[in-house]
Amino acid sequence: MLRDITIGQYYPEESFIHKLDPRVKLLGAFLFVVSVFIYDNLLGFAIMTFFLGLCIVTCKVPLKFMVKGLRAILFILILTGVINLFLTPGTSVFSWRFINITKQGIYNTVYMIIRLTYLVLGSSIMTLTTTPTRLTDGMETGLRFLKFFKFPVHEVAMMMSIALRFIPILIEEADKIMKAQMARGADFETGGLIKKAKNMVPLLVPLFVSAWRRAGDLAMAMEARCYNGGEGRTRMKPLKYQKCDYIAYLILFIYLGAMIATRIIFKADTLFGMYS
Repeated sequence: MLRDITIGQYYPEESFIHKLDPRVKLLGAFLFVVSVFIYDNLLGFAIMTFFLGLCIVTCKVPLKFMVKGLRAILFILILTGVINLFLTPGTSVFSWRFINITKQGIYNTVYMIIRLTYLVLGSSIMTLTTTPTRLTDGMETGLRFLKFFKFPVHEVAMMMSIALRFIPILIEEADKIMKAQMARGADFETGGLIKKAKNMVPLLVPLFVSAWRRAGDLAMAMEARCYNGGEGRTRMKPLKYQKCDYIAYLILFIYLGAMIATRIIFKADTLFGMYS
């Protein structure tokens, strides 16, 4: 389960998306996340699906590797689907004792499962095709205008980069601790929810200790290298837009235009066009 988490991991490959400027990918990820929660009609979901499929094919990351990340949120998908299916009021299609399934509940369940799935896949494309260093540079450069409002852009970008870099490290560390505890007789699989939660204590305690130790070592290393923020710092590889970046921007603007157009034209329609 722990190794199924793909967020924060980088998948090296020679593809069009890998070569893009991180600022382009950050903007693309932002527009896609917005579209996930804005689209509510069949044509909109078709455009979003086409755009996501195009990105998956172009980035050359195996679909099996990307879908593996959905296993980590499988419980959230099931819980969200059950809540929307049984607790949404509306026109009843099935009723038995205290169970009542409505037409609106079915639609909301489909909505949420698709949106959460697309959200994870879309976000994974950005992290799988961008190294943490370039992601930090792109975030800092793209949000440079916020310095006018005294916003600590460099510090926030650095913290997010460190957090993303620590995700695969902590996952690997947790996997090692789990295997070591299982070799000593620990059981993480059997029992009810409460028992499983209690069984996680031998895993979480050493994991937190390891995380604090790594954070302390990182802070000491940054201080030893006289790190004092982003003022006056230079980059070995400064970000520069290439021809492929302008092509990607054009595609993003076309996608943005399609998103706005479908939202205006089909304002009253839903995924199946059956209720509003």
